[in-house]
Amino acid sequence: MKQLGEGWNWRDLAIGDRFKTYGRTLFEADLLNFVTLCGFSEELFTNKEYIAHHAPMRGGHPVPGALVFSMAEGLVIPATLQGAGLAFLSMGFDIKGPTYVGDTIHVEIEVSEIRPTSKDPSRALVRTTNVVKNQKDQTVLVYTPLRMMQGR
Repeated sequence: MKQLGEGWNWRDLAIGDRFKTYGRTLFEADLLNFVTLCGFSEELFTNKEYIAHHAPMRGGHPVPGALVFSMAEGLVIPATLQGAGLAFLSMGFDIKGPTYVGDTIHVEIEVSEIRPTSKDPSRALVRTTNVVKNQKDQTVLVYTPLRMMQGR
């Protein structure tokens, strides 16, 4: 029986391939759960009065970049790596703009590197450029994970 939701086989990918995830709205509960779990007790995320009077941005209740990255990975992993990803090795990370409670994000993925591993040619190192955009099509985060993936 074929398993639904299996991730990519690196041998089926080519440099330049592009994909887009579904969207995900960031709710107040997401922010509250994240800052509680991770200890992000900074007033910028936990105190609406502080935000109203001192926050450098005035677009609403800001969300930590770490939460945006985590939500982006939650959109990417089930659609691309389920059963195929072996290791997360490294990444570049660049926050391009603020994200707020109520924003809806999606991830645009482009394959930028594929290298079979020297020890096991059925595996490869795959780098993608993952651009996280909000509902206004503004780029809020770009990250470039390098992952080890299995093939057939």
